[in-house]
Amino acid sequence: MGKGIGGALAITFALVGVTLSLAACDAGTPAASPGVKVEAGAAAVPGAASAVPVAAQNAAHDAGQTRAQVYKSVQQMTALGKQLFFDASLSGSGKLACASCHSPDHAFSPGNALSVQLGGNDMHRTGMRAAPTLKYLQSVPAFAEHYHESDDEGDESVDAGPTGGLTWDGRVDRGRDQARIPLLSSFEMGSTPAKVSAAVKAAPYAEAFREAFGEHIFDNDDATFNAVLQALETFEQTPELFYPYTSKYDAYLAGKAQLTKAELHGLQVFTDEQKGNCASCHISQRTKDGAPPQFSDFGLIAIGVPRNRALTVNHDPHFYDLGACGPERTDLGGRAEFCGIFRTPTLRNVALKKSFFHNGIYHSLDQVVRFYAQRDTNPEKFYPVSKGKVRKFDDLPPRYWVNLNTDPPFDRKPGDKPSLDEAEIEDVVAFLKTLTDGYKVEGAAGGGAANVAVNGAAKVGAD
Repeated sequence: MGKGIGGALAITFALVGVTLSLAACDAGTPAASPGVKVEAGAAAVPGAASAVPVAAQNAAHDAGQTRAQVYKSVQQMTALGKQLFFDASLSGSGKLACASCHSPDHAFSPGNALSVQLGGNDMHRTGMRAAPTLKYLQSVPAFAEHYHESDDEGDESVDAGPTGGLTWDGRVDRGRDQARIPLLSSFEMGSTPAKVSAAVKAAPYAEAFREAFGEHIFDNDDATFNAVLQALETFEQTPELFYPYTSKYDAYLAGKAQLTKAELHGLQVFTDEQKGNCASCHISQRTKDGAPPQFSDFGLIAIGVPRNRALTVNHDPHFYDLGACGPERTDLGGRAEFCGIFRTPTLRNVALKKSFFHNGIYHSLDQVVRFYAQRDTNPEKFYPVSKGKVRKFDDLPPRYWVNLNTDPPFDRKPGDKPSLDEAEIEDVVAFLKTLTDGYKVEGAAGGGAANVAVNGAAKVGAD
């Protein structure tokens, strides 16, 4: 575009935040209308619209740009964001790219079973939290201490409590702010704005970067770094890659697939308020306006996940990762009601993950479901036992236990019957596997329209 960064970015992100209206990493809340522009081959999303919305048109008009020019800018930044996502030279070590911890083949989560990933300048440093998926963040609302549903979706008088934010502790609301964290973290990519700027200047895509952001973009390291963050944010809002809705369960909801007996029973157990009660936080039904379920209410909750003693930070017996009240998040420090709570992740593509919970303590879905079902009936299976006494909730100081969730299945005590038996645990796992994107509808002749509708996720690579 070559006309300077300010006006071009204002227009581009009006479009990113509105045209890609499900991409609430940018706006913070799901758009009521119109929906996303769905690319060819992507799964259809209710309310999808192909025209540039009024807000984007007005922004383009004010800066003297046409809708075509705005779309071109988005396309440029998406392409650049993809190249940046796979570029290890942005890191301090020169060996770690965004894709290293967010593999496209594993729903943009780690491809290995490490509890936390290795990083830093020597590629041997570790943090305290598992790398989450970057998929299906488009509907996560901005963090709010007291979240109320909209008129369209529920009763606004109901306070859902702490909700939203893109990270485990909800401390940032925008995709660009999320991208900043690993780039600058000493135990992740370990870079600086100056290093990132130098890497981009030397990259094969430097001229394309200049064309997209203006001929003077490399004059200032901070401006270059911010442009990198914006390009990454734009790429991570690509519908067919980051929110395609192409799972078997989506096909089932659309009437294009049938669940097996085990999968259907697993769904029933998943939603039963006296059994799994999973859907109370991992919502499995379409919204009232017909949008696909996100399998998260985006709330921050404390469930007493066991301490992962394999993590280096936990070698200090006085250290605790308390989620929303610290140590990574600082604005809620000292407020006890926020200690021990972490944001509920989506369960979409959960079967592709190899580590679970914020500290990566478990490495199979069976272990995860079993923890939910037996945490309170058989705590000795999950927590340390000392002199015959179970040290329950060993990763949360007792003064914060009041924050722990006690809804079913966490309403039982030792000796009670677990909420799920072995067969039910197995069936819930079978159901969770239906949430993996890329399902192909059986009987779609020659890979026709029905097949494309639920298998439209594009392959992404570093090319």
